[in-house]
Order: sequence, then C-alpha cells, then structure tokens
Amino acid sequence: MAKTLHLDQARLPEGWARDVALTVEGGVITAIQAGADPAGAERVRGAAVPAMTNLHSHAFQRAMAGLAERARAGVEDFWAWREAMYRFLDRLTPEQIEAIAAMLYAELAEGGYGGIVEFHYLHNDPGGRAYADPAETAHAHRRAAATAGFGLTLCPVLYSHSGFGGLAPKHGQRRFIKSTDDFLRLLELSQAEAFAFHSLRAVTPEQIRDVLAAVDPALPIHIHAAEQTGEVDDCLAWSGARPVEWLLANAPMSSRWTLVHATHMTDAEASGLARAGATAALCPSTEGNLGDGFFNADAFLGAGGTFGIGSDSHVTTNAAEELRWFEYGRRLQARKRTMGGGVSENVGAGLWLSAAKAGTNPTGRRTGEIAVGMSCDLVVLDTDYPTLTGREGDLILDSFIFSGSGAIDQVWSGGKRIVENGRHVARDAIAARYRRAIAELNA
Repeated sequence: MAKTLHLDQARLPEGWARDVALTVEGGVITAIQAGADPAGAERVRGAAVPAMTNLHSHAFQRAMAGLAERARAGVEDFWAWREAMYRFLDRLTPEQIEAIAAMLYAELAEGGYGGIVEFHYLHNDPGGRAYADPAETAHAHRRAAATAGFGLTLCPVLYSHSGFGGLAPKHGQRRFIKSTDDFLRLLELSQAEAFAFHSLRAVTPEQIRDVLAAVDPALPIHIHAAEQTGEVDDCLAWSGARPVEWLLANAPMSSRWTLVHATHMTDAEASGLARAGATAALCPSTEGNLGDGFFNADAFLGAGGTFGIGSDSHVTTNAAEELRWFEYGRRLQARKRTMGGGVSENVGAGLWLSAAKAGTNPTGRRTGEIAVGMSCDLVVLDTDYPTLTGREGDLILDSFIFSGSGAIDQVWSGGKRIVENGRHVARDAIAARYRRAIAELNA
C-alpha cells in the first residue's frame, strides 16, 4: 500500500529541495515531488539525508567492546585481541547472539544507519559442531534485524583454515569452520543476499574457484584483505605477492567485490583496485582500536575508487564518527585540512553522500540516495539542534559530522520509521532482552 511522506527539506542527488513529497510503496520510493503541498501526507520535520548502510559487521563483537583494553607491554596487537575474541564467543548461544544483534542494530539505527551487511562466520555450536539446522545462527541474525526493523544483507562467510596455504584451523576457530560443500549448503539454507571469503589466509585458491563456479553470479562478494602487516608478510611468504596484489592478479575483481579494510596497499594496488570497480569497506574506529594502520585513501580515491563504511567490531555505532575518523586520519597523515574527495566541495557532505551511495553494490539493495527506485532509507536531522541552527544546504551535513552527531531525530528503513526523537522505537524491549543475555554470559 502506497503512502506519502512530506519532508521539510531533503538532500536529493541534484541538491537540496524543500517541501519534498515522497511516494513510498513496498519500502521503495516510487515518486518524488519538490514544492509539494503537505495536505494528506505524513509530515517529516527536519532535514532528510540518505541513511548510511553499514558495510561490515560482526554483531556478536558489540558485547565485548571494552573487554580487551588492557595494556600489557609487547603483546597487545591484533593477534592478542583475536585470542580474547575467541575466548569470549566460547559460550554464546543462538538466543544470545540474536539478543546482542538486535541491540546492536537498534544502536546503529540511532547512529544514522538504515541497514547492514552482516559478515557472518559464527556458524557452529560451542563445540564446533554444526547445529541441527546449519543456518541456525544465520536465522538468529534475521530475527534480530526483523525485531529492529533494520535492513539486513546476510553475508555468510567461508572460513576453513588458520593460515595461508590451507593450514589446519586452530581450536579457537572451531565455531567458524566450514568445508566448501557445507558452506554452499549454508548459503542455500540461509537464503543469503551476499557471501564472503573470510580472507586469503582462511581459504585456498581452489576454494575461491569452486565457490565462484557454484554460486549465483549476481551475489555480491566480500573479503577481508591486508588488514595487518603480519598478514601482508605471510601472504608474501606464501605466494610472493601481497594480498590485494594477489586478488587483482588471480580473482575476477569487479564491482561485485567489496574488500574490507584493505589497509596496507601500495599505490599500484590502491589504484588497481579502484579501476577494477571494487568497493572498499573502511572501518576506521575498529582499525584505530586494533592499531591496524590507515587506508591508502589518496591513491584509491585519486583513481576514482568507491568507499563505504562499516563498524566491524562495533566499538562505536555512529556513522558520523566513522567518517570523522577517516577524514581526521587523512589530515594527520598529510598535515593539512579538508582533504575532501567526495561528491560535494563541502567535506562533511561529500563524505556522507559518497559513503551512503556506496551501499548498493555490496548489498544488492538499491540504497544510498533519496531517488526514485531506491529504498526509503532516511536520516532526518533536527535543524533546531544547537550546532545546526541557521545552517543551510550542505553546511547542515558539515555541521552534523564535524560538531558531534547528536542531531539525529528520525531514521527510516525500508519506508518504516525505526528511530523517533533520537531513540529506537523498540529500544526498551530490545535492551531488556540484551541485559538478560549478558547476565547469562556473566553467570
């Protein structure tokens, strides 16, 4: 059934417009009219911009934020954090996974996201055995997204090995491990909208070849790549090539692919990845938290590369904060201001609009713009918020991103309002279930 929303003002692809009527059917925008009469429409006061899609998530890790922040000289690197993560997930049940994911999705909605790519590799029970329904934990994420009213791209992950060259998995990885055949069955059972190879260290070239030959050629593909220098060194030792270099030479890179992190790239790799049309999913808060390093943005963006953002381990759940991390990291590297590189000369607006628009290829969903044919995913900013008062046009987004990010009033996902007055509409019930799950884990 169609409905009409009347937006006070909205950032359309061609610029800002006032009194914008959106006709929405089945969660999709089917008509737009600027300068419209509000009579008979649902009024949406404030400044509407496209909602962000979170391109990379391990939802269960939200519940361990803050649990691996001890300073122990010489040992606190990514690999030590990973061991802490293995210990944390030893006891998680599907019900607890669902409760954690629902809480996360509600928080992400409050932070300006309208949907997510769930990079899902927590497949097995705590003993490493498949559940009676091998897609049990995938279904848990679907139920969580439905509870939160949040757009979900379920992206099951093939994870078979502990290191390059097909090394046997470690005990701590037992909940992740699938053979190629079991993984293909999981894709079918979970009705996945995308799929992933965890990383080049977790799958073999033969597995990449066999999965690509077997799956729907329209499904988006995700992979972690070159997140840490240790990974780059190990890939060189195994193949004589760096991870992104190997993928460009040996995998059919295209707009179908999303490389997550891609932190450690040479200029040639970065420009090659951009020319291939692949999306870079950057997770600046997690990359900063883990001390990974910083993305080679100049070479990638200079070659026309497309980037979006994710929050990975979810040490923050705010889209504007991820973009601030990205922009400030570039400024610190270059020791200059206003790096830009987006679709507007206003840096904040350019960052937001570029990252939002990047959501379509990695998700298979038409999202990231307020336009006909796109999902009605909106962030509505309170223009009476102190730091937005008196701002017009793209200065609204600049002020939102670079003055804190408390101005979010509403968020719509698939044509449904899931955040109102800055708060998820089902937060109380979702939070109560989350607290019960954490109490069980702490018992």
